[in-house]
Amino acid sequence: MLTRSRTVLFLAGAMMVAALGLAWPLRADEAPGAATDAAIRSAIQRALPPLESGASGYVAKVRCFSCHHQAVGVLAFTLARKKGFAVSEEVYQSQLRQALNDLKGDEAAYRAGRGQGGGTTRAGYSLWTLTTGGVKPDATTGAVASFLVGRDADTGFWRTNGSRPPTEASSFTSTFLALRGLSAYATPELQERVEARRKSAREWVLKTQAKDHEDRVFRLRTLAEVGAPPEEIKAAVDAFWSTQRADGGWGQLPDAASDAYATGTALAALREVGGVPAESATFRKGLQYLLATQLPDGTWKVTSRSKPFQPYFESGFPHGKDQWISMAASGWAVVALAHALPGK
Repeated sequence: MLTRSRTVLFLAGAMMVAALGLAWPLRADEAPGAATDAAIRSAIQRALPPLESGASGYVAKVRCFSCHHQAVGVLAFTLARKKGFAVSEEVYQSQLRQALNDLKGDEAAYRAGRGQGGGTTRAGYSLWTLTTGGVKPDATTGAVASFLVGRDADTGFWRTNGSRPPTEASSFTSTFLALRGLSAYATPELQERVEARRKSAREWVLKTQAKDHEDRVFRLRTLAEVGAPPEEIKAAVDAFWSTQRADGGWGQLPDAASDAYATGTALAALREVGGVPAESATFRKGLQYLLATQLPDGTWKVTSRSKPFQPYFESGFPHGKDQWISMAASGWAVVALAHALPGK
């Protein structure tokens, strides 16, 4: 079975940096308000309780899987735990159960090639959640992998399934998620088809350019996932530096202000697959933006750009009708900050 870990991807990025003689400027001496380890740890410690509250509140009210709550929540909780932070085991396991049970409930639809509402994005984020949480392959994950390998087989990529920016609006996002899920959960009999899809996705991503920030984030991740040449990954990394704002953050759109979702996703991708050192001055500048914009309650607020289509309910995370994207933003902010701390 094909398996790839974020550790392997990061090491590949680091090797790329060394091989090409690339370097990013190291940070200057720490100044007041800088992204010190103490400041970063304090920010993460304050962010975890509202993230846990939102995650547990969501699963208490609905059965369906959420990219914002389960997927990004598990990414944040997993990395925080590796860095020594306490995360409720009950909350953590409940997110994995929610993701797996949601897939199990529609396993027959996956086997029939129909999948669920949300298509590739929902299936891919679900599998990313499960593999991050160490859930082993079973009949359900195999059914989802079978769905993914057959989805959009007439194209060189996986199409986005909706227009709910930023998480459901980019075919780079859906393509990465499909490849990531297949790497972790494709059954042996699917391997030949998986390799064919990976080859076509590689050709597609190398010739297709990003149009906005979400595209840039997941194009970089896709390039790493398909083993693109180092110079292609370097060019994708450079695209981030050209769009970093004076305040250290990134915006979702060219004319939009910096926000924690765009900044967190950028820093996470740069660190995990771009080979960018946590000590680089530009990376630290992004961390400083996150530290400066965290609210007293430990969260980051981002205004939604998507039109709601589900009945509104409170999940336990603040910010009212902006809580879904703010939950994702806060989770990605924790991921980005945690990547700057020592340890695995």
